[in-house]
Amino acid sequence: MKKFALAAVAAAALTAGVAQAYTVGTFSNGLVVPNVIHNGAANTTAVGLVNQSGRTIPVFWTWFDVNSGHGVDGCFPMTNKQYTGFNWATASGVGMEGKRGYLVFAVGSGGAGLSAATACAPANATLATQADAATSGQLAGNAFYVDVAGKSVAFTPVIDGPLTLAAGTNLSTMDAQSLVSVAGAAAVAATTQLSLRYFIDGALNAGNDTRITVWSTGNQIGTHTVNIYDNAQNRQSVNFQLNESELSWFDPETIPGRPAAFLDGIIEWNPGVAPANAPVAPALVGPLLSAGGGSVVAYSTIVAPAFGAVQTLLGAHRLSGAF
Repeated sequence: MKKFALAAVAAAALTAGVAQAYTVGTFSNGLVVPNVIHNGAANTTAVGLVNQSGRTIPVFWTWFDVNSGHGVDGCFPMTNKQYTGFNWATASGVGMEGKRGYLVFAVGSGGAGLSAATACAPANATLATQADAATSGQLAGNAFYVDVAGKSVAFTPVIDGPLTLAAGTNLSTMDAQSLVSVAGAAAVAATTQLSLRYFIDGALNAGNDTRITVWSTGNQIGTHTVNIYDNAQNRQSVNFQLNESELSWFDPETIPGRPAAFLDGIIEWNPGVAPANAPVAPALVGPLLSAGGGSVVAYSTIVAPAFGAVQTLLGAHRLSGAF
């Protein structure tokens, strides 16, 4: 398998020519790191968090697997203006090497009277609102995939909140149904359209490769019909299969029916359109993504030896009927 350990900021020459519309770099009551993995001391996902709430806050975190199964969770206090580094290889505990998933960080309640000693008490395991402690900004973060031996890092997009949780959610016992939506991602509707960038192998550019990450708050399993374009705007309708309910990481080069000459372009996907072979009850866990009301984000990790690094490119989104 080709190496996807390192990445740099996206090169302009590889972008899809459209503005990025996700919300990043803001403070809210929580955030999501949509693609998290480590392999022990060799490499890890690192998250940096900043508290600008004006008070001490409890930060509850939960790691979910690719099907939103609860894996590991915890809590730590952050005082005002504090920066905290979160090393997934250290926090995950034993036996988690090579397991892909995502992290949710959520600010707990408790108000201005909390201290570092009391912040993570069970009574505070409900989601703080943005008006909590009379502040509109609480938690922000960045994330990277770190290759320790190679002394390099890869940019991992962070999805800003505010988080919307199901009624009655306890931040210390979150499950697949807890996270309803994330404001920084694209909202799923019938006309939502994502443009996913790909740049793959060919006789003249051997070594180029792509993996696409799709993360959502709904069940996305099924065969999705999409339009794929090359860089001359030629179009072909094809299908790609998402096998995981809320986090998929797939190779667009393996999409059946892709024209051999389509090496550089975009894939247009409408997540609000129901896929074929979608799971049904009792196998279905949570609502289908295509039902709408949830959140979705996608990005491409592109190996481009000519650029000397791997690129991380956010997939742009819009309402397809608006233009």
